[in-house]
Parts: sequence; structure tokens; C-alpha cells
Amino acid sequence: MLVSATEMLKKAKEGHYAVGQFNINNLEWTKAILATAQEMNSPVILGVSEGAGKYMTGFKTVAQMVKAMIEEMNITVPVALHLDHGTYDGCYKCIKAGFSSIMFDGSHYAIEENVEKTKELVKVAHAMGLSIEAEVGSIGGEEDGVIGMGECADPNECKAIADLGVDFLAAGIGNIHGKYPANWKGLSFETLAAVQEKTGDLPLVLHGGTGIPADQIKKAISLGVAKINVNTECQLAFAAATRKYIEEGKDEQGKGFDPRKLLAPGAEAIKATVREKIELFGSANKA
Repeated sequence: MLVSATEMLKKAKEGHYAVGQFNINNLEWTKAILATAQEMNSPVILGVSEGAGKYMTGFKTVAQMVKAMIEEMNITVPVALHLDHGTYDGCYKCIKAGFSSIMFDGSHYAIEENVEKTKELVKVAHAMGLSIEAEVGSIGGEEDGVIGMGECADPNECKAIADLGVDFLAAGIGNIHGKYPANWKGLSFETLAAVQEKTGDLPLVLHGGTGIPADQIKKAISLGVAKINVNTECQLAFAAATRKYIEEGKDEQGKGFDPRKLLAPGAEAIKATVREKIELFGSANKA
């Protein structure tokens, strides 16, 4: 059964650990992440970008697949299915499709419009028992064609959005999606501390978890981050393991071309990455 992310993130913030949001792209991805969360006895959030949702033929397909997998794999840890960087229309599609959590990314709107749309979606999501994440200050890098420079959020704007009743908040603190460039300045802990001061008990979200040094991750968790998003790292691990399998000619041995065999090393690499992150975030045995 899917659950909203509200309770798991409240517990994480109180317990000074973070729950990982691992983005899913297909069946292998979903199966590997669910199996690892169960093995580590950790709550988990499955993130779906609008691009990935479209790739998997639609949000309805994704929701049905995830629900069926939880049942067939006997998954007992809390699992939330969450729309990542959702548009206004995308949020409504996911509510209808049976997701248990949504993110409305209104960071590219003027703050007034972001507030107005977020307020409406909070009301709808909560009436349906879903959790909702909002964003202030765009996250750098590229996410589904949206390119942000990684500016830092204005703590007062964060408070304006937090006061609308969102369940968790993504505030830009110099983090970016994808690989971090060599000249990256690191996270702005001053911004994070100021946002935390204005938003109180609200769990904060760190996007672009790939490539942030472990000490910075731990410091961010100590300053109120309760959810960390990981996507690129799983993709890189999957690609490297698949490349190795083919370069070693294993797809030409016996029935090595069978997609179940061909994709197995990649799936194992995703599991190893998720395991490592769950340990770093401190969510193991917190289910």
C-alpha cells in the first residue's frame, strides 16, 4: 500500500535522518529500489518526473505498477509515490492516477502566483490524503528541460509558502541537478539555517543529491533536511554496469542477450547505490 510522505518525513526530521527519494524510470529501477528499501528496513520515496511518467506511458501505468509490485514483492516498509518537479496540470494528473504525494514546482513563477497555485493544490492534495511539496528558489542544472542556475531561496518567500500548509519544502541552497561542475561552491548553509529558522518544524528537501560530499549531506540533515533526492547517481551506476557487461562480451555468451540477463548487472548497481545512500542518510531500520 502506498502512503503519503508526511509522517515519514516528520519522523525523519525529529530523528535527525533523511528519507531518500529515488527516481524511477522503468520496472527494473522500481524493483531494485523497493527490494533494497525492504532489505534495509527503510522508508522510501519513489520519485517520478513528468518526463519519466510520459516514458512509462503515463502516470496511471506507473501508479498501478508500483502498487502491484508492493503487493507481489511483500513490501512492508512505508513507500510513497511522489511526482517530482510537477507542473500545475501534472499535479492534477497524478492525484487522479493514484499517487500518494505530489510536488508542485512553482519556483519559476512570480512568488504571488507560486503562492496562489500552491495554496489551491495544498487544499486538493490534503482533501485526498496526499502529501505535497513546494519549491522556492530554483535548483540548478537541468531537470526535464528546465534549466536553473542554482540560486539560493529567499527565506521570507520560503515562509510565505510554508505557511500555506505544505508538508515539506524544497529550498534552493546552491544545489544542482546532475553532475556538479569542478567550480561548484558547495551548499549555502547560511541560507539553509535562515530557511530553517523561518519554517520551524517543516521538513526541508535537498534536490540534486548526486555528488554532494558526505560531510555536507550530514550537515544539511542536521539543519533540518529530511528528504534527499537521488537520480543521476543511479543512472550513472546503471549505465557503467551495463557497459561493462557488453564490453566483456557477456551478451554473446549463451543467452546473455536475454534482457533479464542484460539488465541484471545494472539493477544490482542501482541496489548498491541505494544501499549506500540509505546508510549515509541514516534511514536504515527506521521503517
